[in-house]
Amino acid sequence: MDEDGPRAAEEEPEPGRAKTFIRLNDLSGAGGRPGPGDREAGSGDSEAEALPYPALAPVVFFYLSQESRPRSWCLRLVCNPWFERVSMLVILLNCVTLGMFHPCEDIACDSPRCRILQSFDDFIFAFFAVEMIVKMIALGIFGKKCYLGDTWNRLDFFIVIAGMLEYSLDLQNVSFSAVRTVRVLRPLRAINRVPSMRILVTLLLDTLPMLGNVLLLCFFVFFIFGIVGVQLWAGLLRNRCFLPENFSIPYTVDLEQYYQTENEDENPFICSQPRENGMRYCRSIPTRREEGLECTLDYYSYNDTTNTSCVNWNQYYTNCSAGEHNPFKGAINFDNIGYAWIAIFQVITLEGWVDIMYFVMDAHSFYNFIYFILLIIVSGSLGASLRCS
Repeated sequence: MDEDGPRAAEEEPEPGRAKTFIRLNDLSGAGGRPGPGDREAGSGDSEAEALPYPALAPVVFFYLSQESRPRSWCLRLVCNPWFERVSMLVILLNCVTLGMFHPCEDIACDSPRCRILQSFDDFIFAFFAVEMIVKMIALGIFGKKCYLGDTWNRLDFFIVIAGMLEYSLDLQNVSFSAVRTVRVLRPLRAINRVPSMRILVTLLLDTLPMLGNVLLLCFFVFFIFGIVGVQLWAGLLRNRCFLPENFSIPYTVDLEQYYQTENEDENPFICSQPRENGMRYCRSIPTRREEGLECTLDYYSYNDTTNTSCVNWNQYYTNCSAGEHNPFKGAINFDNIGYAWIAIFQVITLEGWVDIMYFVMDAHSFYNFIYFILLIIVSGSLGASLRCS
């Protein structure tokens, strides 16, 4: 009892005396006294908490504080949730107006519909410009927490500047259609307004570097198959059945230089030269028909034709040689590595790849189907790898 009494007296402070707390494991010798660093940190935190908007820069443009009149108004407007909702409505309105605009018909913009759409477009651009200026005044321009410190705000800034350039060129009567295409980027401003959409887009952009190895493998597949296609079939899709060089055509007969089908661009008659082993030759050209009548006469019976007989001029297209045109307006061929990649890309999309395979088989060999089957299998495996990664 005697020992507990003094110890209890030591632990209980006297009335009116302040308590002194000692930090445990304090090796600095400072005890419970706050150091200079603590005092400065505490003062900085208190100053930041004293600001109306602690997360934003205290001063912008060297003298605009958060309490100053122009910036305080802009801060209230930017932080108001209705401001973003109105911006989203304007973006949706822009999507509607862009969908209603007809570039081919509204070149001069003389119709009432085009003028109304142009008025809406002017209003939308003015709103975006005012929105950018308000945000720059509220947040500042350069800095970590300022307007251009955010990547999506940089996109908004680029769209507004491109719109200003477009309007300046219109005032000077200068045609610069490439700048007008920047209008298409305006709906992308919605990404910055919807947080969940912004997270998804950012995640997608962050995963692109992880696909580098798969994309490199895709490049090698395109390159290898492209080289094989160029080495085997360069110029073969231009093969057509021509008339002989010494063939004389009567003046009253209008014949094409080479045999052409009814749908020549999408389904031409591609023949195989004698040195190749293709599946279609010039002797396979069908018989000529005129006004529903099948022609059976030859060249020497031209003067003896009647209403019930005609000359089969198709039988004289016997010279299979390279022409000037490739299928599908010259887009599908293996004349060089660039066009070969275009054909390979169409094959792996499985859109019209059978026609390309038949063209190659007609001009070169039946066994070329192995190339296309392997290409589809390898591209399918690469697609599965991309989905898994």
